Amino acid sequence: MNKLKEVKIYTDGGCLGNPGPGGYGVVLLYGNYRKELSGGFRLTTNNRMELTAAIEGLRALKYQCQVKLYSDSQYLVDAINKGWLVKWRNNNWKKSNKDEVKNIDLWQDLWELCGRNEITFIWVKGHAGIVGNERCDTLAMEAANRQNLPPDIVYERENPHLLLPTMKAGYINIPER
Repeated sequence: MNKLKEVKIYTDGGCLGNPGPGGYGVVLLYGNYRKELSGGFRLTTNNRMELTAAIEGLRALKYQCQVKLYSDSQYLVDAINKGWLVKWRNNNWKKSNKDEVKNIDLWQDLWELCGRNEITFIWVKGHAGIVGNERCDTLAMEAANRQNLPPDIVYERENPHLLLPTMKAGYINIPER
């Protein structure tokens, strides 16, 4: 039996305002190999960026791996470790109070990616000097501050009232997911 590669993934996401321009950062570590990823959107939320960071980190894996994913997002880590994600999926993406789960598009992507790897989600305290987390925070904030960020299509479609007039010009052609 082949032993799975052991990979550490640090992730972080954030916004300049919430909602606002947002970014995510990812650091993947495997042996002496290191890869950094980042990106952002012109209008999104902190939680969407936290989820996007985890998704992009897992998407970067080329083989099935044993992953330790570190995040300072209790929203992300608790949803996995407390079984909320499984319950939401089994309940047609509704919470126990029958409200629709927020960020369904991202939770669905994460669900699919989790099925491809052995993943342990580990919560770390943000801004506590954890090198991987601090680097991800820097990457996320640099991304959020970039000019001409693309739209977070799903978020903007669901929240058109938050768009600035200059954003609405390009909004008409946003395709359905």
